Amino acid sequence: MKFKNLITAAALLLLTGCSSVPLTGRKQVLLVSDQEVLSASLTQYKSFMSTAPRSASATQSATVTRVGKRIAQATETYLRQNGMEAQLKQFAWEFNLVKDNQVNAFCMPGGKIVVYEGLMKLIASDDELAVVLGHEVAHAVAKHSNEQMSQQLMTQYGAQILAGTLSGKSELVQTLAGQMYGLGSQYAVALPFSRKHETEADYMGLVFMTMAGYNPDNALTFWQKMSASSGGQVPQFMSTHPSDASRIANIRKVLPEIKARYNTKK
Repeated sequence: MKFKNLITAAALLLLTGCSSVPLTGRKQVLLVSDQEVLSASLTQYKSFMSTAPRSASATQSATVTRVGKRIAQATETYLRQNGMEAQLKQFAWEFNLVKDNQVNAFCMPGGKIVVYEGLMKLIASDDELAVVLGHEVAHAVAKHSNEQMSQQLMTQYGAQILAGTLSGKSELVQTLAGQMYGLGSQYAVALPFSRKHETEADYMGLVFMTMAGYNPDNALTFWQKMSASSGGQVPQFMSTHPSDASRIANIRKVLPEIKARYNTKK
């Protein structure tokens, strides 16, 4: 009887944790509250930024902030126009450029986005930077971090233990956040999103950058440069991501629809 009750509780938890991703409508299971995710990620973000050297380039830093805020504004406009205004309170956007030669960028829940100087060496225009920042903003809007944490909970503890440990979930979230973001002494902060999440963030990011007035065609040239720069190796920024060829093919496929529906310059 006890086992049956645990299974029932787990089933109810899964049902109440169901949500839909904006834009794509994909169903996802979110077992961790937004408040817990935001609290845990903010702690990790502050820890990282307290030691990360800021870029000495005032020009590049201003560019990252300017393009990021423009995409964030377009994103908020989309949420308002589509009945999701309540989600706006979750975001306090920040866009930072740090001094590091890694070809990398990352996003934490709540809109905390960091770009590495190494990535800027491949970026030739605001439009190409918008490809990166739109992609990162999309991760936050789609709550991919929450979904990954929820999957981790289900994988590590199973339905029975998950149902029995809900009261102590906050401590679990803190632990999982630290593990998933890879913070600690090395500050390896590239969250290992799945290929499904990466493809979804590509699409959503293209929509947001297009709404912000940037040219989404630049996504093709940017990812082609990323592919060439890897020298046949998968860089950290692209680990667990789709292959170069499939990513570019997917982007090429959705570009006509995105430009037709979301181009604000028409």
